[in-house]
Amino acid sequence: MNSPRERILETASGLFHQQGYNSTGINQIISEAAVAKASFYSHFKSKDELCIAFLSARHDYWFSELNTFGSKVTGTKQRLLAAFDFIIYMNEKEDFRGCSFLNILSEISKDQAAILSVIQAHKNDLRKFFKNEDVSDPVSDHIYLLFESSIIESQLFRSNELVNRSKEIVGSLI
Repeated sequence: MNSPRERILETASGLFHQQGYNSTGINQIISEAAVAKASFYSHFKSKDELCIAFLSARHDYWFSELNTFGSKVTGTKQRLLAAFDFIIYMNEKEDFRGCSFLNILSEISKDQAAILSVIQAHKNDLRKFFKNEDVSDPVSDHIYLLFESSIIESQLFRSNELVNRSKEIVGSLI
């Protein structure tokens, strides 16, 4: 059995991803993680601190999976197209739940700057991912924007149609 901290984080991850940050209460997390309230607060001082831990773990997982997709192919164009295949993979795996970072962004207030900072860092790392490929800055920015919009639109319409269309556009840009 996982440690109480791991159970809390694992439970919160599933709940935040499936039902949203604001719709998930600490008491639900405590109950479903089967931990005592004191145990929760010994690991996380607040729900926001738990959210930051969730987003940090999600960042590591997400980039690990994205890099795995890119490592299966060679060449800049193929690696960039594989990134869009990664969106399709995640959509199928997670039932079109979209981007955890953007989902939480839509729920936080301006007072939750620490969470915003983690979200911004994730998106900056994603921009760097595309900039690190051998394409010019304006093209890498276009690809980043197509990637982000593909995630949002596929979540909205529960379809990979726009993801595939974005792949075609990226193929023509390179």
